[in-house]
Amino acid sequence: MEVSVIAKSQAKIAGADFGNRELGLLNSKVDSKIFGSKSKICFTRSSRFEKLRIRLSTKASQMEPVQSQNVDVGRRSKSLEGVKLYVGLPLDAVSTCNAINHSKAIAAGLKALKLLGVEGVELPVWWGIVEKETMGKYEWSGYLTLAEMVQNSGLKLHVSLCFHGSNQPRIPLPEWISKIGESDPNVYFTDRYRQQYKDCLSLSVDKLPVLNGKTPIQVYHEFCESFKSSFSNLMGSTISGISMSLGPDGELRYPSQRQPKSHGVGEFQCYDKNMLSNLKQHAEASGNPLYGLGGPHDAPSYNEMPNANNFFKDHGGSWESHYGDFFLSWYSSELIDHGDRLLSLASSIFGNTEATVHGTVPLKHSWYKTRSHPSELTAGFYNTASRDGYEAVAEMFARNSTKMILPGMDLSDQQQPQESLSSPESLIAQIKSASRKHGVMLSGQNSSSSGTPGGFDQIKNNLEGESVELFTYQRMGAYFFSPEHFPSFAEFVRSVHQPELHSDDLPIGEDDTASSPASSVAKEQMQAA
Repeated sequence: MEVSVIAKSQAKIAGADFGNRELGLLNSKVDSKIFGSKSKICFTRSSRFEKLRIRLSTKASQMEPVQSQNVDVGRRSKSLEGVKLYVGLPLDAVSTCNAINHSKAIAAGLKALKLLGVEGVELPVWWGIVEKETMGKYEWSGYLTLAEMVQNSGLKLHVSLCFHGSNQPRIPLPEWISKIGESDPNVYFTDRYRQQYKDCLSLSVDKLPVLNGKTPIQVYHEFCESFKSSFSNLMGSTISGISMSLGPDGELRYPSQRQPKSHGVGEFQCYDKNMLSNLKQHAEASGNPLYGLGGPHDAPSYNEMPNANNFFKDHGGSWESHYGDFFLSWYSSELIDHGDRLLSLASSIFGNTEATVHGTVPLKHSWYKTRSHPSELTAGFYNTASRDGYEAVAEMFARNSTKMILPGMDLSDQQQPQESLSSPESLIAQIKSASRKHGVMLSGQNSSSSGTPGGFDQIKNNLEGESVELFTYQRMGAYFFSPEHFPSFAEFVRSVHQPELHSDDLPIGEDDTASSPASSVAKEQMQAA
């Protein structure tokens, strides 16, 4: 497969010249002279893509008119010029030993993204790597090296501070946290079956001195201060934004789903002793002590449907009872208070820098077409057919002057299983509306690194309007640069940076018509051969 950049003369994408260059994908050695005559990008070995490459070449053929630099652009359609595009770096870009994984491939990838016109990259910085062995002992060397690579490439850097773990690739919490968890499992979220979720700490211990005499908030604060000090020469100049991890996978939510891509309703996560203690105190203070004995007894289990038990039933379900309102109000307010604490912490530390602070809100879109919205309720969002649960969330982001990251912008309703009664489009619209109301700017992300059918078109639809200013495509790796994917991504970047024009916006000379090649500037195209 070959990708050709076609133009009258030496082709340019986003103002950068491409000669004859190859992006070899897998099982190939990266040349030390990146993007020389035979440069390649290699992230991993795989027989499937062993012989595949993207070849970027210039050919003098197929000219089409484009807008010249001095043409009025006021009437062009679907202008997305204000949206900045970023690409996520591999989750394991820095190893648990603080070495750079795929260093030459990443360097070549950064060069490719810069040439394509991408604004910057996003880098996950893992708590379990930086503060791995001992509390207060930080090792930033790998991340500093990678940040300098980004700086040298001329790209911007958005840093995600990850106070959670990852399963793929496996990156656990710090070793010293795991030792504490062995003796005190109540530092983790717990379900009604007493199963712990060990990839982040429970929000119930935020202010408790359970970490060798310190609270998690104190530990997070010291980590952020160390990061700010260690990267001070890059703050604002190269580092443009910082995301604060707010829960599982960095998102503001409870770990209500334990299996990826499950369409079940999930489980409430309120059974560690500290959550139960908070619930008991809240119930007694409200004059309903019996409400504080535990979570809903009639809720379905993780992978069950809403009607498997009484709590989430559309009509007559316990969620609409006095107890249901009491519990769901408490459960969601605990989550919002947790987000408030962490975003307030991040704003206080990074507020005097030029880097903007972000937090991620999940897109729990399964069962959105039901009245009870069970997937959102178990995740901590009291959002139902009769109640807007995102108003309080947007207000919390606004209070802390932070920006909201919204994943799933590549998802459409028609691609969802009918039985899940899902509507990602409606949920995105609702969150956008709440954000606009409270003046919160949005950043978008896609949901899948393997791509979704029609995903790029859906992303562009969701980027419309004034509320979304940044989109991060997840994420760089072997598939990202494959011939099956990279040409589509390159076309997506071009379409965002150079929106389509109305026919009457095209330049017309004395002897030209709008339908003829009137301009000497050729339209650059990415074509898959």
